[in-house]
Amino acid sequence: MDIRSRAEELERRILSSRACLSSASRGRLLKEEECSVRTAFQRDRDRIIHSKSYRRLKHKTQVFIIPEGDHYRTRLTHTMEVAQIARTVARALQLNEDLVEAVALGHDLGHTPFGHAGEKALDNVFKPGFKHNVQSLRVVDFLEGGRGLNLTWEVRDGILNHTGPEIPSTLEGQIVRFADRVAYINHDIDDAIRGGIITVEQIPAECLAVLGQEHRDRINTMVLDLIHTNLDGTVKIRMSPSIQAATEKLRNFMFDAVYIGSEAKRDESKACHVVQNLYRHFTEHAELLPSEYRQRAGGENIDRAVCDYIAGMTDNFAIRIYQRYFLPLPWMF
Repeated sequence: MDIRSRAEELERRILSSRACLSSASRGRLLKEEECSVRTAFQRDRDRIIHSKSYRRLKHKTQVFIIPEGDHYRTRLTHTMEVAQIARTVARALQLNEDLVEAVALGHDLGHTPFGHAGEKALDNVFKPGFKHNVQSLRVVDFLEGGRGLNLTWEVRDGILNHTGPEIPSTLEGQIVRFADRVAYINHDIDDAIRGGIITVEQIPAECLAVLGQEHRDRINTMVLDLIHTNLDGTVKIRMSPSIQAATEKLRNFMFDAVYIGSEAKRDESKACHVVQNLYRHFTEHAELLPSEYRQRAGGENIDRAVCDYIAGMTDNFAIRIYQRYFLPLPWMF
């Protein structure tokens, strides 16, 4: 018995009957030989970690566009926090921690520069529409490395459905969907307080009374609730009604106080301007696209290739490209 087979047997012995076993995966888009050491979900996790798309997340906006401080979250640190929360819940519920981690690490690979502002900007100009979860799936299926990562069905399902109307088919994917919300609500509050956008006193008192006064207390409350609420053999991950209500109220507060129209969003219109002008420029001048995207444009709609190129940009790279084509350059002699 090889190392992978022993790991698969260990899953069968120690994980809950509700867990998604790596040996029972529905498989990959393209059939390939199994690794002798790692399970299918471990391979998926490793492929994501070693991808260029994952590395670029460190220079993509979470909430604050190109923050000057070193302690504000980026899309990468958000991803790491989601993975940590999701793994804690999965381990406590005896679900598949490797599957949870792979979904969590890959869930935002398709996010645009400038966060949701960039997503909205592309959605407005790209006729088929743009959703970052759909783009994340496109990254792992086609774009990364020019041929995709060939991930398992369960990881792909979790990535696609971490947001939006459809719920992930596995409990592990559902955990990531909750962990994403737990992470961003709490770390965005932390960043907004640090940035002087809100104060603790402005946070609804009834939410603090239920969830906790401190950042760590609120995360702990939500995580423990996810664990204890789902210990009873549920077929769908959920929060208890009281914690769910307090979490939703806190999320609504963040939309009103931070996510829409606050000082944190003061440059959002500029970010949209950058994204949309780059989109128009490259759709009119496809010859300026990098060679891999030019080749893709030859076999697909040019708009699709341009959308893929811009969605993959980091904040700083998008600004540099914008400066190259739309701002005067100094005369060199």
